[in-house]
Amino acid sequence: MSTPDDTLLPPHGNYAELLSFHKAEVVYDITFRFAHKYLTRGDRTVDQMIQSARSGKKNILEGSKAAPTSKETEIKLTGVARASLEELLDDYKDYLRVREHPEWDKNSKEALYVRRLGRKVPQTYELYRKFVETRPPEVIANIAICLIHQANYLIDQQLRRLEQDFLKEGGLRERMTRARLAYRNRNPATNASAGAPGLPPKAQPHPSPPSPDSHNPPRYPGGQR
Repeated sequence: MSTPDDTLLPPHGNYAELLSFHKAEVVYDITFRFAHKYLTRGDRTVDQMIQSARSGKKNILEGSKAAPTSKETEIKLTGVARASLEELLDDYKDYLRVREHPEWDKNSKEALYVRRLGRKVPQTYELYRKFVETRPPEVIANIAICLIHQANYLIDQQLRRLEQDFLKEGGLRERMTRARLAYRNRNPATNASAGAPGLPPKAQPHPSPPSPDSHNPPRYPGGQR
């Protein structure tokens, strides 16, 4: 049985259980409705906001799925999700600023109420549906801003944990090396000279017996040498 130290491909993270994914999904659902309802058709901001919200959600998913084979990719895609939501946050702030609507202070009663809603599990669009469907756009924008702040906080926590995991365990290359070494330790290579039956030693040629004439020098006619 494999141990944690020699596991080559650990189970990937289940993105559906990540609080950051749930929060990002709610942000996407609100943004999709907000952009189509309150922004002018043909305004490039519509597509930009929806795409930023989608990127925040989908990159968390893709990063989680990439985790078994590339911890680096998981970190990178999670970081892309964080950057996309930051861009979306700025779009909502722009919406309020150019229309001279106030942005809620983080300690206002409205923001605190949304933060309390944000702590409920699971996080779904249904928690916010009645506000999105009945409140004016500046209120919906502020709700979205609160939720994006919460999502960004969760992603920041997630990134720190991923970085620590990478420093501790390494990536796929390091796991491959550990798994190979563990396999070799469990299955030591057979040493031909020690364990396996060897071939008989190579036969050595026997020296030829000396020739009878080798001790008598040759004789020449006339006794000359």
